[in-house]
Amino acid sequence: MRGPPGAGTAAAAIGLFALTACHPAPSGFTLLFLGRSPAARVGSLSWAPDPDHSRLVAFDGTLDVVRTIADPRLATPMAVAALHGRLLVTERTGEGVVFDTAGKPVREWPSPFPASLYATGDDRIVAARSTYLVQFVGEDGSEPLLWLLDTLGRPGHGLGVIHVPEGAYLAQLANAGAVAVGQDGSIYFAPLVRDEILKLDPTGATVWRTQRGLFREEPDPHFLPPKGREIRVADALVNIAASVGPDGRLYVLGAEDSAATRLRLDVLDPASGRIVTTRALGTRATAIAVDHRGTIRVLDPDPLLAQTPTLGRDLFVPAFALPDLAGKPVRLEDYRGKVTLVNFWASWCGPCREEFPHMADLYRSFGRDRFDIAAISDDVDPGKMRAFVAEFRPPFPILVGGGRMKAIYHYRGLPYSVLLDKQGRIVERIFGFGGDGEFQHLRQTIAKEIHADTAAVR
Repeated sequence: MRGPPGAGTAAAAIGLFALTACHPAPSGFTLLFLGRSPAARVGSLSWAPDPDHSRLVAFDGTLDVVRTIADPRLATPMAVAALHGRLLVTERTGEGVVFDTAGKPVREWPSPFPASLYATGDDRIVAARSTYLVQFVGEDGSEPLLWLLDTLGRPGHGLGVIHVPEGAYLAQLANAGAVAVGQDGSIYFAPLVRDEILKLDPTGATVWRTQRGLFREEPDPHFLPPKGREIRVADALVNIAASVGPDGRLYVLGAEDSAATRLRLDVLDPASGRIVTTRALGTRATAIAVDHRGTIRVLDPDPLLAQTPTLGRDLFVPAFALPDLAGKPVRLEDYRGKVTLVNFWASWCGPCREEFPHMADLYRSFGRDRFDIAAISDDVDPGKMRAFVAEFRPPFPILVGGGRMKAIYHYRGLPYSVLLDKQGRIVERIFGFGGDGEFQHLRQTIAKEIHADTAAVR
């Protein structure tokens, strides 16, 4: 049993794994969930998002890591779905990004909801309201519960009717949920903050509804009295992620307590909705894999990711050649032999303003023969760029990108930084501004790279 609903933030995982009926049963284990994120099997590999490291990770049937994909488009990947032999990735902010399994981006599309999560199966792409980024957006009930999308990500047909709570600005929270698509095109939807799991037919009509019986009363989420500037909401997190396993059964990762600090796994018969297995996991995060016989493995996600082999670092491309503020051309090659932080910023970016003093401190921590910063402005207006520089007086070089950088490097937002080793290869990508802790970690990484033998095979 769970405790009563409590105040909390609306953040959880959503997921799927779709298996087409004409394919043979996969050998070995298929990873369904990693952390609180869903994985998807394409061919012989299970692909999972690793949002903390802005990448995708591929596991074989023995759950060994064999591949990784990193790209500027992968800022915070939260879910992976199989799409015609490719990988449909849900970004935390709701965009859809399609990659091939070689790591090449194929297409992107905007979110049909303020933030969306995507599931696939039986040639269907389904979008639900995101459980990763719930926004206070008022709704009047005119939007559907789910959207069916075409392969370009365009909404085509709405399914289901949403519930608008008394607080209309909590409708995104009340209607967010985990979604998966079955072998026959049936859609499974499990609301984030309600104790129910639904099976919908292709028209959106309810086939069955199952409850876990976690608590007797189930009020709508509602606003609590504010505490200072903090917006507080009373809710109960119930369903974290959903996936159809290689055995054809529905797997739902849920919570045993209202804050989802203790997880549980429920396995459902897709025909009747009957819960056939329940397993208390007791942890905040987990990894779950299943084989085609329905054998379940529950693992610690950290060791799975820790075994990732370092098969080589990617070069930072394309190499830039940009003028500095005096008009002198500066090339990426000029930084070879130093550990280098390439930072993209703009005068209109609030977090960039917070970040610049930290970068100045970082710049002064190391000698110029060992570490450097290339801070590239993506301002269109040169006057605003120069005013920003005059205000902050950075000790490191400023390069002029002229508003063209996002189109070239495909980052999702600013600030965006890439730490390079002495050979110009990517050590890590940094999305946004993470404060003192982020820069403490960055300083340690730079020191390690300065003393590393980067000529060694990684």
